[in-house]
Amino acid sequence: MTKNPTEIPFSQVIQALLDESKPFQPRFLYRLSDLSSDDLAKLSAAWSKIAQRRRQALMEDVLEMSENDYLLDFSSLSRLALQDQDPLVRVLAVQTLVEYEEPDLASVFMDMMVQDEDSQVRAASASALGSFIYLGEIEELPEQVLHEVEESLLHVTQGQDAVLIRRRALEALGFSSREDVPPLIEAAYRSEDRDWLVSALFAMGRSYNSVWEEKVVAKLDNVNAAVRAEAASAAGELSLRKSAPKLLEMVDDDDDNVRAAVIWSLSEIGGEGVRETLEAMLEETEDDEEADLLEEALDNLDYVEGMGGFSILDLSEEDEEADEEDLFEDDSDDNEGERG
Repeated sequence: MTKNPTEIPFSQVIQALLDESKPFQPRFLYRLSDLSSDDLAKLSAAWSKIAQRRRQALMEDVLEMSENDYLLDFSSLSRLALQDQDPLVRVLAVQTLVEYEEPDLASVFMDMMVQDEDSQVRAASASALGSFIYLGEIEELPEQVLHEVEESLLHVTQGQDAVLIRRRALEALGFSSREDVPPLIEAAYRSEDRDWLVSALFAMGRSYNSVWEEKVVAKLDNVNAAVRAEAASAAGELSLRKSAPKLLEMVDDDDDNVRAAVIWSLSEIGGEGVRETLEAMLEETEDDEEADLLEEALDNLDYVEGMGGFSILDLSEEDEEADEEDLFEDDSDDNEGERG
């Protein structure tokens, strides 16, 4: 009988990590979730003795598992991995920790974005800060922390660091409602650089702001596949109903990434012909990965249609209308008081 992961002695897990002659068994991975302080201390003492490639493979597996099973908690392990000498291990640790949204990590990622010696790690840290912008926007993060994160990202975006790091900082700021963010997105959009354009579209998709509608739709015809894919994704994130006819035309795009973005965005927008198109694609495809995506997209479409096609942009418009009504009511009350 296979042992329950919690019944496996932690010393056996350590030994398995150190033994390069044998594959690291999946059952040991579960034992690395929810580490006790004693187990974490033992792992910390042995960490530098684990082969580099095994540390990398371990963190790759941990990232995948944390994304697929929210009952697992690899935060203690990942915090340890943030101190690893290998940049790839640190990148994977950052990407894993984003899933846990622990407030104290905001300062950790801000420091790494600026101070880490590896540009890939700094870029990953900048990306991770986007989650904290989002948490701040929905008032689940102290306002002071949100302000510090925004200022840190703005400083990097307008600084002299590597382009990739500045792009990731701009993408993270996509969630921000600060007035000085849209001009930065606009400038990136209007640049002649394809990569900056992709980042601008990414940030637009995060903004929940319909002001970007025309610019997003305009790039669905772009000659570059990466730009088309990001424009399609942004159209879905923003629930742009105006983009649906064009997206339906793009389901046969030659690029796999574009088709994947189009499929998912159609499921987020819905509307006439979307279900029929996705079902026909599912019936015809011979690609297992695309079939899985189409099944997930149809499930998501069920949810969207169950919401009656409700869009976050609709809420924004309703809020604006409500604010206007409140203003008129306030004016009416004031006038009645004056007449009285």
